[in-house]
Amino acid sequence: MNRQERSGPRQGSFWRDNSLTLAFGIAFLIVLVGQAVAGHAEFNKQLTVDGLQQLSLGQYVTSSDFAVDVTENWQSEFLQFSLYIFGTVWLVQRGSPESKELHKVGTESDREQRMGDHATPDSPRWAGTKDWRQGVYARSLGLVMGGLFVLSWTAQSITGMAAYDEQQLRQLQDPVGWGGYLASPDFWNRTLQNWQSELLAVAAMVILSVYLRQRGSPESKPVGAAHTSTGVEG
Repeated sequence: MNRQERSGPRQGSFWRDNSLTLAFGIAFLIVLVGQAVAGHAEFNKQLTVDGLQQLSLGQYVTSSDFAVDVTENWQSEFLQFSLYIFGTVWLVQRGSPESKELHKVGTESDREQRMGDHATPDSPRWAGTKDWRQGVYARSLGLVMGGLFVLSWTAQSITGMAAYDEQQLRQLQDPVGWGGYLASPDFWNRTLQNWQSELLAVAAMVILSVYLRQRGSPESKPVGAAHTSTGVEG
């Protein structure tokens, strides 16, 4: 046995080991800046049409108009992942790598989840406890994603109300307040158009991955795997 085999898997560089998170994080920032620039130009164009003074880029990115455009997309993304995390506990799709194996429907046993007495030396510390910490940690991903959805949805409703009321005042109409905005078509139009697109994307990924492949991707089955193989990643 050589030295590398004795010491376990070789550690790569920080950038390689975290490249997926870093790449998407950097791409997110680039796209967010692009959205700010494009949104600023579009917003100022509308202000000019209305005969109002234009805003600087700094004023725009701290405005409710920019905030609602950002948060309405965030909340739909967190909703998608929250529903998917909780839904895949009980719902399955035969042949999809996005689904667990058909016989594993449910929360599974402590042995299968390596909890309590079945925790291993490298298991997270709370997984091996037998009190409230285990229960919280066993649901921590869903709880955090669900919490982020609630926070971003609340932020969208508040910033959307501010932007909507500002538009109402420009048109010499009365503001509607938070409760009125939650019952308005503007709020639900913004919300539902994002929800339906996220749900469609998840459904398409689940069913298309049954029959289609992407070599080397963990989101796909191995190229030669049978269409009926379930919960198998490439």
